[in-house]
Formats: sequence, C-alpha cells, structure tokens
Amino acid sequence: MSAWMDQQLRIGEFSPSSSENLNSVDNQNINNGEEGSGMDYELQFDTSNSDVTDSSSLEQRRAYKMELQKGIALFNKKPSKGIDFLMRSKKIGQSPEDVASFLRNTAGLNATMVGDYLGERDDFPLKVMHAYVDALNFKGMDFGQAIRFFLQGFRLPGEAQKIDRIMEKFAQCYCKCNPNAFTSADTAYVLAYSVILLNTDAHNPMVKNKMSKADFMRNNRGIDDGKDLPEDYLSALYDQIVNNEIKMSADSSVAQAKQSNSVSRLLGLDNIINFVNWRPAEDKAVGANDLLIKHIQEKFKAKRGKLEFMMESCWAPMMAAFSVLLDQCDDKAATSQCLKGLRFSVHVTSVMCMQTQRDAFLTSIAKFTSLHSAADMKQKNVDAMKAIISIAIEYGNYLQEAWEHVLTCLSRFEHLHLLGEGVPTDASFLTVPPIEAEDKNQKSTSVLSSKKTNALQNPAVMAAVRGGSYDSTVAKASVSALVTPEQINNFLSNINLLDQIGIVELNHIFAHSQRLNSDAIVAFVKALCKVSMTELQSPVDPRIFCLTKIVEIAHYNMNRIRLVWSRIWKVLSDFFVSVGLLENLSVSIFVMDSLRQLAMKFLEREELANYNFQNEFLRPFVVVMQRSNAPEVRELIVRCVSQMVLSRVHNIKSGWKGVFMVFTSAAADDTRSTVLLAFETVEKIIRDYFHHITETETTTFTDCVTCLIAFTSSQFNSDANLNAIAFLRFCAVKLAEEGFVCQDRGAEQPRNSDMLGENATVHKDGFVSLWVPLLAGLAKLTTDPRMTIKKGAVGVLFDILKDHGHLFSQTIWMDIFERIVYPLFNSEMSTPNDQISTSNLPDLETQTLAMKCLVGLFVNFFDLVRPELARIASIVTSFVRSPYKHCATAGVSAIMRLTEGVGNKLSEEEWKEILVCFKESVKHTFVILSKILRMMQDIEIPDRLDSYSETEQYLDHEMYSNDEEEANMETASYAIVKLKNHMALLLVVIQSITKLYEENRKYLRAEHMGILLEIVSDITTYSSEVSSESSLQMKFHKACSLLEVSEPAIVHFENESYQSYLKLLQALQHDYPNLSEEMDIESQVLNTCKKILQTYLNCARHEPCDESSHRNPSLNCAVPLSATKKEELAARSLLALQVMKLLGDLERESFGRILPCFFPLFVDLVRCEHSSGEVQLALYNIFHSVIGPMIRV
Repeated sequence: MSAWMDQQLRIGEFSPSSSENLNSVDNQNINNGEEGSGMDYELQFDTSNSDVTDSSSLEQRRAYKMELQKGIALFNKKPSKGIDFLMRSKKIGQSPEDVASFLRNTAGLNATMVGDYLGERDDFPLKVMHAYVDALNFKGMDFGQAIRFFLQGFRLPGEAQKIDRIMEKFAQCYCKCNPNAFTSADTAYVLAYSVILLNTDAHNPMVKNKMSKADFMRNNRGIDDGKDLPEDYLSALYDQIVNNEIKMSADSSVAQAKQSNSVSRLLGLDNIINFVNWRPAEDKAVGANDLLIKHIQEKFKAKRGKLEFMMESCWAPMMAAFSVLLDQCDDKAATSQCLKGLRFSVHVTSVMCMQTQRDAFLTSIAKFTSLHSAADMKQKNVDAMKAIISIAIEYGNYLQEAWEHVLTCLSRFEHLHLLGEGVPTDASFLTVPPIEAEDKNQKSTSVLSSKKTNALQNPAVMAAVRGGSYDSTVAKASVSALVTPEQINNFLSNINLLDQIGIVELNHIFAHSQRLNSDAIVAFVKALCKVSMTELQSPVDPRIFCLTKIVEIAHYNMNRIRLVWSRIWKVLSDFFVSVGLLENLSVSIFVMDSLRQLAMKFLEREELANYNFQNEFLRPFVVVMQRSNAPEVRELIVRCVSQMVLSRVHNIKSGWKGVFMVFTSAAADDTRSTVLLAFETVEKIIRDYFHHITETETTTFTDCVTCLIAFTSSQFNSDANLNAIAFLRFCAVKLAEEGFVCQDRGAEQPRNSDMLGENATVHKDGFVSLWVPLLAGLAKLTTDPRMTIKKGAVGVLFDILKDHGHLFSQTIWMDIFERIVYPLFNSEMSTPNDQISTSNLPDLETQTLAMKCLVGLFVNFFDLVRPELARIASIVTSFVRSPYKHCATAGVSAIMRLTEGVGNKLSEEEWKEILVCFKESVKHTFVILSKILRMMQDIEIPDRLDSYSETEQYLDHEMYSNDEEEANMETASYAIVKLKNHMALLLVVIQSITKLYEENRKYLRAEHMGILLEIVSDITTYSSEVSSESSLQMKFHKACSLLEVSEPAIVHFENESYQSYLKLLQALQHDYPNLSEEMDIESQVLNTCKKILQTYLNCARHEPCDESSHRNPSLNCAVPLSATKKEELAARSLLALQVMKLLGDLERESFGRILPCFFPLFVDLVRCEHSSGEVQLALYNIFHSVIGPMIRV
C-alpha cells in the first residue's frame, strides 16, 4: 500500500546524498530537476511508536508527503515563499546549512528557481548561497572541472547582480580549496566569467563568429594580479570547454532540454553576454514576437555591408545640407528638422560602428549649441543643446569616445547657467581662503543690476562674453580684450534662453548612466574624467562640476557586477591620483574628501576572502599619500583613512593592506600631527580590532608589522618609537591568545604546477606567515643606528621567543634560528688586526646582549632546539675571541650559563663539542697575546720622555726620532692595555673551568677532563713563558713608569695559573683515582711542582759578589733585592709553600720515588739566602719529618 502511494504521489525513496560524494565530479550527482520528479531529501518522520496503527501511520505519512510536495510546488513558483512554508511546517531546518542541503539534495526543485533563490541579495538567501557553495569540495580540481561541477546543480539566474554574487562566492571557495591556484580570488572570479562566456560562445548556435583561442587568451591577459596566466594552462582550458560543453546533470535536465536546443541557455550562461561586453554582443530578442525580431535583425546584418556603403557615400552631403541650413536659417521648423536629421544620423552611424562619421555628426551638433560663444546664442542653439541631451539618453550605449563632446557641452552649459544666476564660480572657492569665499557668497544677489556689477568684475563672465572657438576653452581667451557693458547686457539677456533646459534634465543624463551597458559606462567614465581634468587645470577658472558628477556616477554604478565595476574603478582610480597630486591645494583636498565618501559607501559592501577589491579601491589614498608634497593633503588622507577604519572595521578585508600602507607612509611624514594621528589610529586598531587583521590574509599582518617598524623611525616622538616596539610584543601576545600555533610545515604539490612555476613549498599551517614576519621585523630593528631601538628590539625579540616558544614545533624553531637569530651574529668578533673601529662598539654591545639572550633561550627550549647546540656553542665561543674584554668575558660567562642549564642533559659528544669550541677560542687568545708581545719586542722604549722648549732648533733626523718615540709609546700603551685585558680574561677562563668541573664532574668523562686540563695547562705554560722574558718585562716596566700606569700583573697571572692548575689536578686525583692513573695525573702534578720550585729558585737564588766567594765558600755576600724583586719573591713564596706542603703530605713510598728528582732543588733552597722564612721552615719540616725518617737519621 505504501509503495503504491509513493508511486501515485511520484515521491522517491528516502536516500539522502552522502557528503563524501562531493569529493569528485564523477561521484557527485545533484538531483535538481523539474516539478514532478522524485524527491531525495530525507524526511524526518518518526513511525517507531508502537501505539500508532498502520492505517494512522500511512495517513500521517501521506499527509507529510503531500505537505512537502506542496512546499516544493510553491518553491517552484516563488522560491522564498516555498522556503518559508517548508520551515514553518518544519519540513526543513531553520539554519542556512539546512536550507542549502535541501536545495542541493532534493529532486523536484526547478533548477531555474534554485539559481534565482541562491542569487538573492537578502541576508538569509545570501547565507544559504554561501552555505551551498561552502559545502562543495573543489580540492584538487582544475578550474574547468570545478566550474562544470559547480553549475550542475542549478541554472544561473538572468539578473546580473545575482550571477555576480554566485560567481564571486564560487571563486572564493575555489581559491580556499586550492590556495596555490591563483594569486587571489579576483583571478578566479574573472576567469569564471571568461569560461562561461567561452562556453556560450562555443556552443550557442546563434553565435556565428566563434571566439578563437587567441581571443580567449587576449581576453584573459593580465588577470592574475597584473600578470598573465601561463599560455599552456589557458590553452588547455580553452580546449576543455570547446570540446566538452558545460551541461547540467542528465537526470535533471531531460525535461528542460525538450524546451530548448541550447544547453547554454538552459544553464543561464547566455544571460551573461547581455551584461559583459568583452566582444560585440548580439541584441537579445524579447517579447512575444521574438522570431520576427530575430528575422529582421538577421536581414539587417546580412545587408549591413550595403547599408554601410550607402552611409559612407551620402553622409558628407547630408551633414553639409543640415549644417548649412542650420547655420543660415533661424526658422524653427527648418532648424528642428535639421537637428532631427543630425540626431538620426548619429544614431545610424553609432549602431553601425562608423566612428568617424558619428563623431562628425555629433561634433556638428555640439558646435551649434554655441555654448563656446554665449553672447551670440539663439533659440536654435538651445534646441541643439536639447538634441545633445536626447542623444545622450537614447543612444548612450553607442557613443563610446564621442561622450567627450556630450559631456563638454554639459560642462559649458552648467557653467553658463551658474553665471546667469550670479552664483560665485568654483574658482572663487578654489583660489581664495574659505572664509573670504563665504563672505562673497553671502554678498551675492540675484538682482540683474547686481549681476551686471559682478559680471564686470568677474573674469569668468568676461571670458564667456568674449567667447572663442568650439575647440578652445574660455581660459585661453585674451585677457587684454575689452568687454563693454552692452556686451554684458546682451550676454545676460541671451543666457536666459538656457532656462528652457533645467538642471534636472542634465542630472538625468548622469542618473541614466546606470542603464548603460558595461562598455558604454566605461567609455562614459573615461570621457567624464577627461573633461573634469580640463576643468580643474584651467588657470583662470578652475571648476569642479564634472568632479562632483564623477562622485555621483560612482555612487550610481557601485552596485554593478564587480567585473564591470573593476573596469570603471581602474579609470577613476588613476583620475583621483592625478587630481590628488595637482598643485591646487583646494582641489586636492576636495577630491580626497570625495574619495573618502565613496570609500565609506564602498566599504558598506562585504568582501569575501582572498579578494582584492578593497585594496584596489584604496589605492588612490596610498599613491597620493606617498607622492603628495602638501602636508595638508597628507594629514587629510590620514584622517579619512582613520575615519573609514574605525567606522567600517568589521567590513574591511583586503583593504587592510591599503590602510597600513597609508599609515606606513605617514610614519615617515615631516608633520608631527600627521605622525601622531596615524600612530594613535594604529594603536587603537591593534588594541581593539586585532582579530580583524589576523582573520584575513596572512600578508595583512605582515603589513601591520611593517607599519609598526616604520613608526620606530619617526623623528618626532621617541616615546612613539619605543611604543611601536612594545606593540610588536603586544602583537605576539595577541597571536598567542588567539591560538596561532605553528606546527611542522610540509610541502604540498600545487594542482596547477605549470601555473606556479618555481613556487616554494607551502606551509600546511599558515600561522608561520604570521610569526616569522613579526620576528623578522624585530631582527631588522637590531641593526638600527639608535642604541635604544637596537637594545629594545633585541629584548623584545628574545622575550617573544621565550614567552611563546612553546607554540613552535622543532621544524619551525630551526627555521627561526636560521632566518631570524643567526643573522644577528653574522659580523666577526675579531678583525685580522684584532682591532675594531669604535663605530662598531654599539653593534658589539647589542650582539653581546643578543648572545646572552640566545643562551637563555636555548636553555629554556633545549629539548626542541637541541640540534642547534653546535652552532650555538660556536657563536658563544666566538665572543671569547673578541679583542674587547667585556665581550670575551661575556662569552665565558655564557659558556658557564649554558653548561649550568643543560649540562645534565648533554651527551658525551655534545660535551665534547662545547669544550672543543672553548679550547679553540682560548688558543686564539694565545695568538693575540703573541702578537702583542712581538709588537712590544719590536719597539724601543726611551729612558725618559724629553720635553723640548719651543725655541730649540731641530734637525730633520731629530724630528723624525721624536715622532718615532711617540709612535712607540702609543704602541706600548696599546700593548699594556691589551696584555692586562687578556691576562684578566685567561684568569676568568681558569676560574670558570674550575667551577665547571666542580658543578658537572659527574657528567664529565676522561676525554672531557683531558680537554679542561689541556686548556688550563696551556694557560699555565704560556704564563710561565711570558714571565720568563726578563727583557720584555723590563720594557713593560719602563713603559709603565713613563706612562705613569700600573704594570701588568704578570707574576700574579703566573701564580694564579699554576695554583688553579694544581688545584684541578689534585681534585681529579682525589675524585677519580682510576681515571688519575689513566691520565697520569701524578706525573703532571710532580712536573708542575718542579716548575714552580725552579721558578722560585730563579727568583731567590744566591748570587756571588766576586770570584773570591767561590774560593772561600764560607764567606758569602748577600746581594740586596730591589723593591720589585721583593714583591715578586713574596708572591712566589705563597705558591712555593703550597708545593712544599703538597710534597710533605705525600706518602713515604710516593715521596721516595720523587726524591731523586726534587732533592737537588731542596739543596738549592738551603743555599738560597733570599728565601722567605716560611719556605725555609717548610723545607726544614720536609728534611726533619720526611727525608730524615727515610734515611733513619
């Protein structure tokens, strides 16, 4: 029974379409058809209640289906009413997604009505259309395949605006699914129209002259953001469309196919030809007599050649006859017929595209208006003006370049009308301050006598009275020519004839521009801009009539489809830029304010993602801001853009680019108020509307960062400079709050790889494009010459990385290090001469700060950035090589910070990497020290610094000698400072190594300890070599005495080195007995002790007075020591005591092994008369407590 009922109702089974089938054109079958077809939309009717009888269930089911069928039938008559009925009866849900699913999956719906409903501009149908398109998956489809799939479900409506909305959304969705296909959605939008036109052109039998492949490529030239799409891509797309017509699905189009032989007409594609005139379009036949009209048109076209020949043969005599009679005769009937003949001639030549003849007829009528010589105006001239207005309204679609003649007449007519009314001219407002102009306006009256008075004083009136040729402007009239009162009277009397034509009739022409086709409106706008520029550039009487009409025209035509509006705006944009850059300040200000009004209106329209309309609209603001020399204009632009942003912020999408470009230019402005106003606006945008910036394209945020960086260079407010850097930190906080996490990036092969050429790999997560520009901008600021900006940028950069580094994956971290962090350290820490210019000191200070921050960052995120350890160690240890003490010391401290932070996590190999880098850096210090010592050895230090009186006479060689001494003393001074710094650094290195060992000994292995010992041993050896150079020490002593500076503490350096070395050896010997044997620590300890005692003996050994002392050893003469030698001996005594104590504490067996080696030294110490008492006591203890028992004394 149920099956029979379904059959009678012609309702199909309940089989909802699966969303998975949207992934392929072949698998997707959209079941929209004509009334009476099956219905696939799932019914939400529950019959599971056991209390419901079979009969009642069938009855309810039948009622449900009948009501649903009623809703479908109602939809097929009036879509909005059908949807309202179905939602009220709860057959479909209330959300746009539910309605979109119903339209997509339900059979029985009229495809024409579906398309009509999807194209509605009301809020709910618009959301339904967006949901409908968003549910389709175009991923991986080429463009031809995608548009074919898209148009299977409905028939495009006939209204241009409806088609525009649908195609605009399609282009946006396609680019979202295929982000690498085109530069922006604008390209897909234009290409979609082009494909539909090609489909109609290729498969509509009514189109005789088919579009060639070359025509198709020419039509699509420069549509990809000014670049051409690849020829191979367009060629393949052309072949695909021409060889395979775009059709609706076969199941749903059978019924409609019977009504038409043209599938393009079925899809609604032929409607587009009626409003997109990329090539000459056929007149669309409408009404009941379509066939008759088409028959007449075909005959007309067939005999067009004969008609053209006829017009070419007789147009010149016709124009001569009309013109001569019109010029010589004032009879109304005759002149009326002549004007009618001229008007019809314009019509015929325009329709037949005979441009030369059309322009000739129209120019003739324009000359007969006598607007260029108003003093001689008659009634027939007014009638000619009426003919001009009639031609503009009736034949506007055919005028093309001839619009310039029409609009010139309108401009002159309006000018004369204002002069006749006695209204102040535009020049009075454009050439004097506004207050004076206002006073003049208040004083003007409409009395004829007042008119005369004003006219005699008005250069514009006198120019109009004098008149000129049709091609000349009133501004070119000779100022020297006299104008009598009688001429003024005639002018004012004749000008009253113009009252027959009201301003309303003129305005009707501009309001009628909405009805012009796409080519005609573009030609109209071009001509209007040209005439307006002529008005504005008049040196005597500049006017803004056409400029105001341009604003009106833009308002009237702003709702045209974007394809046409883009062509209009390209013309207007160039015009606004040209006018905005005029020297006349009043004109520039007026046009910028007019542009602001248009922009406010335009920004009321919502822009979909990936489009570029708003950015193109704001381009005049950007260009004028960048090029204008008038501070008033630049400040006005900033105010206009600020107002637009704050009032239309929710609708701004691609316009953000233009907004930030304006503010970026303002940041470099030389007017304080402009800079501060721009920064205040940027501050408010970032604080209150940051999510609007990040919800659009990622390049928008890049523009925001660029803008903030520009404000750091502002010359007016240092607080604004630092605040701009602070706002970069704030941007990072907002990015983190909004959850922009950077995951690993991967490569995604673009679908249209032939279109992309050498495009780079695509990040899976576009958030990288948000973070990296922010960090790169801060990195750029670290090279700023101002120290406050430089330091501030370094601090904020590493603070951002430290605070938000957890949002980055390891791959992103590697990218950040490579692109952002490492370039900060590109400059070398030491030059070949180990000297750095003082101009580089700020850079070194910044790099040192950055290095410290880098180590802290590395420690914090060690698990993520571990692979960068070798590079980090190399950077840090490079600072140890610096010739500047503070840089080198900072490098040593950074190594300690690194090992303290991650020492327990380092592998043996990683420890080795760090220590080897450290060792190489210390060895580089030895090289620098060697150069310093050689430098000191190569110079002569004078015994004293002589001062000479001014009266002494010098020979040439004496002057040279004196200069050489000064140079030597400068070199000595440099060597002393450098030696002190490097010795201090090496002592810090030794202390750091000792501390490093104490804190990390449980993580270190034999190889690591060997490196540490090698570093300390090398320092100790080098200190001993420096100390042993007595002649060198004498030079340092003399130089320091002459320069009155303290001497380098060479002995202290040597003692500290040996002491630390012994301490480290003893620690190793105590903590790692097994390792001690492996590394032969005991041998190193004994050798070091021997060196220390030998050095002490060399300092305090006995010196004989003469030869008799050798013959009589019982008599010794003590040689007194200098104060310096006494200080040295006292310093070395402490180290000798430490060695003596170390040796005395050895076990008897160990001491026995070393005794043969040390006994001669002990004996020499006994004979050393300058040895300290503490050393002698320690020596006594060794003989008494150790050696004595060994020999049993």
